[in-house]
Amino acid sequence: MEKIAVLGAGSWGTALAIVLNNNGHEVRLWTHSEECAEKLRTTHRNEEYLKDVVLPEGLQFFSDLEAALDGVSAVVFVLPTEAIRSVCRQVKQALKTKVTIIHGTKGIEPETHKRVSEMIEEELPSHLYDEIVVLSGPSHAEEVSIGHPTTVTAASKSKQAALYTQSLFMNDYFRVYSNSDVIGVELGGSLKNIIAIGAGISDGLGYGDNAKAALVTRGLAEITRLGTTMGADPLSFIGLTGVGDLIVTSTSRHSRNWKAGNMLAKGYSVEEILKEMNMVVEGIRTTKAVYQLGKSKGIEMPITYGIYKILFEDADPGEVVEQLMTRTKRNEVEEVHVMLKQYYSQE
Repeated sequence: MEKIAVLGAGSWGTALAIVLNNNGHEVRLWTHSEECAEKLRTTHRNEEYLKDVVLPEGLQFFSDLEAALDGVSAVVFVLPTEAIRSVCRQVKQALKTKVTIIHGTKGIEPETHKRVSEMIEEELPSHLYDEIVVLSGPSHAEEVSIGHPTTVTAASKSKQAALYTQSLFMNDYFRVYSNSDVIGVELGGSLKNIIAIGAGISDGLGYGDNAKAALVTRGLAEITRLGTTMGADPLSFIGLTGVGDLIVTSTSRHSRNWKAGNMLAKGYSVEEILKEMNMVVEGIRTTKAVYQLGKSKGIEMPITYGIYKILFEDADPGEVVEQLMTRTKRNEVEEVHVMLKQYYSQE
């Protein structure tokens, strides 16, 4: 049995805490609000995020970060991207022992264009942790929390840390693969949220399966194009954290990003969407970051740039689709061969 702190009591943090608890670990689920922690203690339900799930009796709930971190061997960050740095600074003051850092956050920081592991590395001194592991894949909290079969990937520069994370989380319904491509796993998990917004827009406009299949496939090409430029292995994007996560987020009723896109197509503003959903929609923030990053590197990402225009420039969704459909002729696989050749020539 390990002592583990899970930071973030949203839907995904709660679901991962349940998995760890079911595996026999002592799990401390931390939230910044004592009111929220007390409600979790007394009701054993997370009404705001997983209202139909009864939380296991062994799960502990904290708002005191120092108490939550006391004596733990691993800290799991499951927070909105915009909260990563501020919570890391609190952890820096509260953590007394060296731990393994695991994060399950899918996003990129605007302006800096940093991945979450890079943000953590900048904020936490290296003497506080052994290594950082990224836990990502096609995994809706609503399904994981009730034990539906799910597969994810644990990626780390350290093989030992990835295997340790496997041992913490893996059971008969939550299967964990290991991977060494941290860049690819983080980018795949983050960028698919942008394409999921596009899938929601497509459905909201009343287009059919043909349009969605085209969007998801060409969206994957954009993800791979940027990812390979950033140093990711292109093969990672045909795995769980690439095409796997892209499929589930672009097609599921549980997807916040799909829902946001669907509401955009029906005329809602970004502000109205966020107010009505009352949840973080990482794809909106990530679209801004990837737009900035892609433009700065001169990378062609027409779907991403189109979604950016809809989100931040009030472009008409129908007009953006028309612009995408009337682009100049291209060869589908030629660029894939170029990307593969460039990547493996560096190996």
